[in-house]
Amino acid sequence: MRRLIIALTALFVMSYVQAAQVDTVLVNSRSMQKDIKTVVIIPDVAAEKPCPVIYLLHGHGNDYSGWIRVKPNLPQIADEKGIIFICPDGERSWYWDSPLNKNVRYETFISSELIAYVDSHYKTIARREGRAITGLSMGGHGAMWNAIRHSDVFGAAGSTSGGVDIRPFPKNWDMSKQLGEEAENQSVWDAHTVINLVPSMKKGQLAMIIDCGYGDFFLEVNKNFHEALLKQGIDHDFLLRPGEHNSTYWNNSIDYQILFFQKYFQKNGINQ
Repeated sequence: MRRLIIALTALFVMSYVQAAQVDTVLVNSRSMQKDIKTVVIIPDVAAEKPCPVIYLLHGHGNDYSGWIRVKPNLPQIADEKGIIFICPDGERSWYWDSPLNKNVRYETFISSELIAYVDSHYKTIARREGRAITGLSMGGHGAMWNAIRHSDVFGAAGSTSGGVDIRPFPKNWDMSKQLGEEAENQSVWDAHTVINLVPSMKKGQLAMIIDCGYGDFFLEVNKNFHEALLKQGIDHDFLLRPGEHNSTYWNNSIDYQILFFQKYFQKNGINQ
């Protein structure tokens, strides 16, 4: 019995020690001439073989640490599923390259500079079939914005409680600082909202999952986004569940999105 207890204790210690590696790194952005703080979560298996990557974008008023606080067990999920998670800081940028501010180039950072850094520093599956991107709120818009415009980089995309049409909210969340006041810059706002990218999309361009809570103030724009995708003939998962625009909802919703991405990876012959 004593030997059994010792063996079980040793096994527990080994499993604890072999937890996913969580670091905060500085990723240089040449386009913005500064370093961007980024949380990276690397599963143990990445030491042995390349792993797929899910990029997680935070919401407005949050930062690079937002997702690890929303979902504290991301390291355990990384180890269980053999997935690398990357959580960059996006400030309050909405993940655009701002037409007003030359020092705001978060689309370039997310879809080019960050990808290059991650693929050169970690053992990744460095092709679109091994990359997914999603985010919450502002990050949901950012994930869709980057994925649709750079579907050569990302193979799958998600949005949870995403602000997928910015135009009903012209006075909110610092958007006018990046685009100018909506009343005087309607064409710019039209050109920088995700829902207006849908007519340019092709069937099979991306694997897509969208969700929103019944009590969320972004509910209607998500329904409209869903309808626009249907009209365009774009396959996607669309989930509506009880919940509001808060971390309780996102802690639950991201599980479904990770499962969706895991199935996408497996469909493309990527076995975690």
